[in-house]
Amino acid sequence: MSDTVLSPADVLAPSPACRTYAEVTELRSREPEAIGRALAARRRRKAFLPEDGRLMLVAADHPARGALAAQGRATAMYNRTEMLDRLRTALARPGVDGLLATADVAEDLLLLGALEDKVVVASMNRGGLAGATFELDDRMTGYDVAGVVEARFDAAKMLNRIDLDDPGTVTMLETAGRVVSELARAGIVAMLEPFMSRRVEGRVTNDLSPEAVIKSVHIAQGLGATSAYTWLKLPVVAEMERVMDATTLPTLLLGGDPSRRPEETYASWRSALALPAVRGLVVGRTLLYPPDDDVTAAVDTAVALVH
Repeated sequence: MSDTVLSPADVLAPSPACRTYAEVTELRSREPEAIGRALAARRRRKAFLPEDGRLMLVAADHPARGALAAQGRATAMYNRTEMLDRLRTALARPGVDGLLATADVAEDLLLLGALEDKVVVASMNRGGLAGATFELDDRMTGYDVAGVVEARFDAAKMLNRIDLDDPGTVTMLETAGRVVSELARAGIVAMLEPFMSRRVEGRVTNDLSPEAVIKSVHIAQGLGATSAYTWLKLPVVAEMERVMDATTLPTLLLGGDPSRRPEETYASWRSALALPAVRGLVVGRTLLYPPDDDVTAAVDTAVALVH
């Protein structure tokens, strides 16, 4: 008999707690503590970054901010199980490293067995609801630091919209700085998504000029008592070389406007991914709701660009 002791990484992944969406609802109603057990049993990756140093993540935290449109369809993300089907398809594709999501989405996918061996990024501040008078009040309504630690997730993401005409921006910056410090003390990556924002005819608009993105980078990377665990999540804009000259922090690119033509989007990603500090993509609706509805093809194209 062998005396070899297997490490957790060598143990086969547990069977999914649920096979169907009906089972997910039944388990949630009768045995909510099963989610904690599933989190504790989930097989994690050995490292945040794979060996090639690049990450391909799928984002699914838009619904929690009331942003449910994709490809010009206002109701595209209304159906939760359809969205979960698309996410499961994406996460199952080779080269997809993980998920960025709020707890409701992450835990559904967890119970269905879709998060084994995946990087998971917890979405924290979703309080700035799309279209609301308080949209720029990006409060922490999702994960807190303790929740990220308890879930054994790898990173936590914050949206940092900076409006120089809105006194409330400083509250967001203070909160984000504190959370960056707390995450770092727990050894967890803080992923910051900064924008210089303003209201135009009552609607919140992000300034995507190179100058504005550069300014947002400098503000965001100064948050917290240490930047040791800080990453950036930035839009692909004109003059990305200048933008990336503004930081030494590892950076992931966000997917961009899903109404753009795919070939234009992929070309912009390809160019930006060639820059040294850019370490991959975090893409949501662009891949989950492509114009031809072929999630597999869209995801595989993005993976080929990253890995």
